Amino acid sequence: MRTPFSRREFFGLLGAGLLMQPAVRLRPPIRKSFRIRTITAGIELRSATDMEKMEQAFRFLDRARKDFEAQDYEVQTLRIATQALAEYLPDWMSAQGLEVVNSFDQFASERNVMFNIGPVITVDDRVDGVGEWAAELINETSNISFTIHVASPEHGLHHNAAWSAGQVIKALGEATPGGEGNFRFAATAYCPPGTPFFPAAFHRGPDAFAIGLESAGLVVEVFKEAAGLSLAGEMLTARMNAACAPVEKLATRISEQRGRRYLGIDTSPAPGLEASIGEAVETLIRAPFGSPLTLSACATITDALKGMSIKTCGYSGLMLPVLEDRVLAQRAAEGTYDIQDLLLYSSVCGTGLDVVPLPGDATVDDLTSIILDVASLSHKYRKPLSARLFPVPGKAVGEVVHFENAFLTASS
Repeated sequence: MRTPFSRREFFGLLGAGLLMQPAVRLRPPIRKSFRIRTITAGIELRSATDMEKMEQAFRFLDRARKDFEAQDYEVQTLRIATQALAEYLPDWMSAQGLEVVNSFDQFASERNVMFNIGPVITVDDRVDGVGEWAAELINETSNISFTIHVASPEHGLHHNAAWSAGQVIKALGEATPGGEGNFRFAATAYCPPGTPFFPAAFHRGPDAFAIGLESAGLVVEVFKEAAGLSLAGEMLTARMNAACAPVEKLATRISEQRGRRYLGIDTSPAPGLEASIGEAVETLIRAPFGSPLTLSACATITDALKGMSIKTCGYSGLMLPVLEDRVLAQRAAEGTYDIQDLLLYSSVCGTGLDVVPLPGDATVDDLTSIILDVASLSHKYRKPLSARLFPVPGKAVGEVVHFENAFLTASS
């Protein structure tokens, strides 16, 4: 199934620029070659009014952050993820349900944490009105994320749920400035509980926590030393193991001291303001991202991460978040790769289509088709993938998009 957008439309919108970064805690530079992007606490709420469980999770996260900072680790965000929303809030689409989620957002905002209410649709359901509900939710909150499951080991492809996810993406694109409400939503496939990265995170079982890294800079450092693809993977595995071992040791001690299960580290090398995974690939292949050998480089990185000896969780594969990475955004604007290339790379990577802009007039059917392509890859290879898509409202190809948010950058 081909995507319904031409290469020119894809390149033009990438050139228009929507470069975005999640809110982070600004701190002086630390000498580590990577950052801890998130410490995510997973909880199962007994009810929609179980504020005690939420408060316990926050207290745990606050102490854990201080423990890591005492060892000179920069912790950018704290996050809380729950089980599927309907399990503790059956009337989630009602006005009363929306008020409850607003109370979660108030809790999170007051404590400077991010909050994920889990998947709102977990089976193959076509839910009318979910787009309007999502738009109201995102417009009324600032720290809430959620997902819809569009493929699973139990049910295979969720065609109806993919349509529901398309409704959400379309509605958020039209109802939020620049369509940026879609930053807090993803259609997810085969994503396991315990994933620390948002918006895919959700939880099952006893209270737990997991860690996500921002380590693209470390990958760049390794590849500057690597003499070709043949040794790059081995070097990356060794360096990542060495970097993550102290993190795992501290996390294990925290788990034992606080009585909260430790799920592992999502080793996906997320990019940041100063570090680009696109630069890492280009350093390795000595050519622009999208050139021949790009697929091989993507596979090399993912294989290196899969070969690590530490306890891992979540995606633990290569992330290619187009609009969060300066090199990926630049190369896409230059036309060195397109959506079909990203789908190809997803066959050996760990995320899927992440923060990819689309024309503002994309229809629900268009969006559903793209989501089903990602879901089909996930189902074929039994691997976690997601689709976080950005229809840009009212914008045509090549138009520049500006944002007031300091973490959103316009380009041309």
